[in-house]
Amino acid sequence: MSAQANAPIIIKKVKKSGGEGHHGGAWKVAYADFVTAMMAFFMLMWLLNATTEKQRKGIADYFSPTIPVNRVSGGGQDAFGGDSVFTEESLAQTGQGGLPSPAQDANSEAPDGGAGDGNEIDEAAEARALEEIEEVLTGRSGESMASDLLQRHIVTELTDEGLVIELFDIDGEPLFDAGTAQPTAVMVELVGVMAKVFDLVTNGVAIEGHTRAEPIVLAQNTVWEMSNARADRIRQLLGDEGLSPRRVQRVTGHADRQPAARNPMALRNNRIELILLRTKR
Repeated sequence: MSAQANAPIIIKKVKKSGGEGHHGGAWKVAYADFVTAMMAFFMLMWLLNATTEKQRKGIADYFSPTIPVNRVSGGGQDAFGGDSVFTEESLAQTGQGGLPSPAQDANSEAPDGGAGDGNEIDEAAEARALEEIEEVLTGRSGESMASDLLQRHIVTELTDEGLVIELFDIDGEPLFDAGTAQPTAVMVELVGVMAKVFDLVTNGVAIEGHTRAEPIVLAQNTVWEMSNARADRIRQLLGDEGLSPRRVQRVTGHADRQPAARNPMALRNNRIELILLRTKR
């Protein structure tokens, strides 16, 4: 009894845990960053696929603006004695300093006498003009120079080469008499609209003829002659409507080599492409 009375008292504490608990919200931040990065990646892929080279350049320029620096004297009397840090004396390592020189002025001008950045400005203005013409033809701006009946024959596409305008046959309304280069009344009316639209700009014009493939093998296949003759006939019609002959850069016949439809014998392949060419710089 005495031994048990003198024994130390041991208290055992049992700590109950309610599970592992949460590990914090750091994973949520990482996941949100991952989703944002993936969204930006898919947006980039979409922009690369849905824009032209000129548009991509404009987007890149938007995100990398240039900040102009005023390279003139501040007129102060302190450490620089009224001189700018860009003067020839203060910044001799550049060779010219920040002051303009005749050599710099000559280099800053384009070969045609324009400013060094004039080409970029002209390209942007030209792109806007081509987009406006496309809207006028398709009616995206709310108004169109072509009637609803004529618009059924028109498809436009803005490419690196320029604005491509396709005039094509539809069922029951061909643009040329069958087997000839004689335009129908619909084609004559379309050419009149194109001539008025082309007067809005001064770009060069390319005319390309396309025909569908013949359904049978012919000893004398005329698709080459037909496509060339139709393209040249459109050139003549544009000239009759007032388009300057000097603006026509090329007249080409592609026969049935570049079909617009998967079926090479489809009526959709009978078409004329008018291209408002971008100015080469």
